[in-house]
Amino acid sequence: MKILITGGAGFLGDRLAHTLLGLGELRLAGAPAETIDEIVLVDRVAPRDVLLADPRIRPVVGDVAELLPGVLAGIDLVVHLAAVVSSEAERDFDLGMRVNLATTMALLEAARAEPKPPRLVFASSLAVFGSTPDNPLPEVIDDDTLPTPQSSYGTQKFIGEQLVADYARRGLVPARTVRLMTVTVRPGAPNAAASSFLSGIVREPLAGLPSNSPVPRETLVAVTSPARTVEGLLLAATASDDEWGATTAVTLPALTVSVGEMLDALTRVAGPEVSALVTSDPDDEIARIVTSWPARFSAARAQRLGLTADPDFETIIRQYIADLG
Repeated sequence: MKILITGGAGFLGDRLAHTLLGLGELRLAGAPAETIDEIVLVDRVAPRDVLLADPRIRPVVGDVAELLPGVLAGIDLVVHLAAVVSSEAERDFDLGMRVNLATTMALLEAARAEPKPPRLVFASSLAVFGSTPDNPLPEVIDDDTLPTPQSSYGTQKFIGEQLVADYARRGLVPARTVRLMTVTVRPGAPNAAASSFLSGIVREPLAGLPSNSPVPRETLVAVTSPARTVEGLLLAATASDDEWGATTAVTLPALTVSVGEMLDALTRVAGPEVSALVTSDPDDEIARIVTSWPARFSAARAQRLGLTADPDFETIIRQYIADLG
C-alpha cells in the first residue's frame, strides 16, 4: 500500500506518518489489511530527519497543486492536511483561496483522473460552524447542525467539504471528511492559526518562556489531543462504508474547557510558577474568530464509530510532556 499525506512535514502530517510507520499495515474501508510499503510526504519543506531515516518515507518538496497529478500515481490513500490556517487565511484572502480551496479542487480532479482513484480523507475544521447575533448557533452542535462559517478559513473548508461530498456521491473519488477540533498541545513554534495560543499557553511556560492568552479566562473552547486527532483521521480511512454511513463528513468528539480551566490544569501539573508565565493581553481580532466557533459538541456518529474525547485537559498536558520524552 502507498499513502500520500499533503502537509506531510507539518505537525499532524508528521504525527500521522509516524503512527502509520508503527502500524506497518492498514485496512482501507474495511478491506483486508495491507502492508504499508511507502508513505509520500508532500510539503513545502522537508520532513524531520527521524522520518527520513525510514526507507518507507519518500519526501516530495514543493507546492502541492503544482506537483499534481504526478505524485498520485499508484497511491492508494491520500490524507489531505495541507492548509493555510485561520488567521492567515483571514489576513490574506487570495492565499487562503489558493491553498485551501483551489488546491483541494485540483487534488480531487487529479485523483479522479487516476485509473484507480485513491481513497481520500479530507481534514476540515470546527471553523465551518460560526455564530452571529442574527443567526446564533445552538448551545450544543450535533451531527445535524448546519455549518455557517464566519471566517474565510471556515468558508473555504466548508466548500471543500461540499466538493468532497459531491465527488464521493458521483462515484468519482472515494472520499470522506473529518472535522477536526483545535489540536493542543502542538510542539514547535507558534503558527498563524487564531487558536495557536491554546498550545502556546502550555508549551511556552513548560519551556520556561512567557506566553499570552488573547481571550478572557472564561472563554470556552473545543479541543482535542494530537493522539485523538490522528485516531479520527485513521478511522476515516479504515471504517467500512456501512460503518461510516452515507454522510461524508464526521465531526470528531471534543473536550469542552475554558481557558481558565486550561491554566488551572497547567498549575496542577507544573506548578503556579509555570502558569504565572501566562499573561492576558486581549486581541480583539483573535477573540472575534475564536469566540465565533462553537465549544460544545455532541458527536454521536463519531462515538458510534468508537471515537471519544479526551477525559480532561490535565491528561492532555501530561500526554504532551510524555511525548517530549
